[in-house]
Amino acid sequence: MLLLLDIGNTHTHFGWARGEKIIRPGVLPTADWRAGRALATLARAASGRGLTGVALCSVVPEATRQATRQIERAWKLKPFPLTADTVRGIGIDYPAPRTIGPDRLANAIAARACFGAPAVVVDFGTAVTFDVVNGRGDYVGGIIAPGLAAMTSYLHEKTALLPEITIREVSGAVGKSTEQAMLIGAVHGYRGLIRELIGKLKDELNCRRLPVVATGGYAKLMANKLPEITAVDPLLTLKGLRLAWELDQKSKPQNPTFK
Repeated sequence: MLLLLDIGNTHTHFGWARGEKIIRPGVLPTADWRAGRALATLARAASGRGLTGVALCSVVPEATRQATRQIERAWKLKPFPLTADTVRGIGIDYPAPRTIGPDRLANAIAARACFGAPAVVVDFGTAVTFDVVNGRGDYVGGIIAPGLAAMTSYLHEKTALLPEITIREVSGAVGKSTEQAMLIGAVHGYRGLIRELIGKLKDELNCRRLPVVATGGYAKLMANKLPEITAVDPLLTLKGLRLAWELDQKSKPQNPTFK
């Protein structure tokens, strides 16, 4: 069983790979690595499954160090870290490869493997990120915009009368309350932003039909009524991480058999 860890600034998403299938996905606070609670959570979630390997992608260097030390000490396994130096499954055509978030590389690997090239991933997290794989199968860059929750939380924090709202589907284009007006700006407004940016990417990649896969917390909500998004996969990052680990294993020389 392969443990997959996607370590973000706030949360660590995890799951186990059994062959090509990812089972029992979950989430824990990234702060739990520093507090020493993360391994206990993972051990309970594993429910006695035998662990043969660990693969991780992380945008939090200190949490990466903590996770690596704790896993090596507790399970005697050296985690495979997905980075621009270890990536397999895509090429990279980018001026500063080491500045690319490893989670974005995982998304690109999975998108190319599942949907071909060119392809685009829209990840609805703290930020809304677009990751672009060109027709040659190379990661070439992307787009970063504020996330839905970040935008609405900022409005609440910086104004006296705008409330904290829960993002959900909304009908109509004229708000009849402050909350509805904010929801229209967030949900319908972000669909407009996504639609416009996908159109720009189609022009840039010179393709009329472009696979666009959405992942992240608001992927399902935003893909609704947005036909430009062709697929939704909440496990896309973990799938890409599994593929990167598998390709890395295959690239290593095998021990010869002497007869």
